[in-house]
Amino acid sequence: MIKITPPQGLEERFLEPPGFRWHSFKREGRSIRFGSIFPKDSIPDAVVVCLPGLSEYGEKYYEIARELQSKNLAFWVIDWMGQGASNRYLPNVFKRHSAGFEQDVEDLHYLVEEYIKHSSVHPDKGRIPLAMLAHSMGGNIGLRYLAKHPDMFECAAFSAPMVGIDKITDYPKPLMLGAAGVLNFFAPNSYAPQQKDWHNAMRPNAGNDEFSSDPVRGAVHEGWLRSNPALQVGGVTNRWLYEALKSCYAVQNSISDIRQDIIVGMAEHEKIVSNRSIIKAFETAKSARIILLEDAKHEILMETDKIRTIFMDEFMTLIDKTIIQKPETLKPF
Repeated sequence: MIKITPPQGLEERFLEPPGFRWHSFKREGRSIRFGSIFPKDSIPDAVVVCLPGLSEYGEKYYEIARELQSKNLAFWVIDWMGQGASNRYLPNVFKRHSAGFEQDVEDLHYLVEEYIKHSSVHPDKGRIPLAMLAHSMGGNIGLRYLAKHPDMFECAAFSAPMVGIDKITDYPKPLMLGAAGVLNFFAPNSYAPQQKDWHNAMRPNAGNDEFSSDPVRGAVHEGWLRSNPALQVGGVTNRWLYEALKSCYAVQNSISDIRQDIIVGMAEHEKIVSNRSIIKAFETAKSARIILLEDAKHEILMETDKIRTIFMDEFMTLIDKTIIQKPETLKPF
């Protein structure tokens, strides 16, 4: 497995917690990396499955892993195909390509079926329930997963889910899907407009950009990438853009089918995903609640303590309400 080196000077809260384990599985000839950690001396009250956003990687969520472990929760995270330390699609490994988000849904299901589910049954306690924590593109994949596999997760929290892409939603769906389809038809492996290879100044203004207003957490993303070329990802291809738009429309049409209790964190100063699409899509989800996080930017989980704590407290309340207080409602896997 690829050796990942922590950036120099990184605070301990962002480093790999003791007991964290990295693994990988192969599906359809592709290698997908995932990681996990469990409470040290107790049976977890729940298992949190973390679904990262576009171009992210598991190391970025070490702070979350530490926090959840301290609350007696197990934690799993997946590197999607095409990013992190999982396989890449194209010879130019910087290009964030896609073979369809349906593939990501099935990769997640394989991880749940073959690994997470088996570790989430205890001889004394029985089934240990699952909660989903997903950001941005991971939220898109997670929402599709909940619609297709409704009996796996008890609840879910979404940070700025990619239900629509900012600015693109200003135009009619047929027009944007048609334009993306033309680019995909003629040059699927080429970068989408204004996209390029990774370089070490992609996020030069940590704490003062469109991702986070926290200068310390905002620097974590690029810090790991600068120290580890294997994690570096550039812009998206025409095929990724086409598949992302199709997947956004699929999510918009299936959210009303989702039964789980859901919280949706929406950033006030969002410039990546479409807040308007989030509001419209979740109007049909009876068990979903949108939380507008004032002063927040896109990466809510990498925001200032004030903003991040609001979202994480809501997530913990959701787990307590739907899982810990209601063990009798759990059904066997």
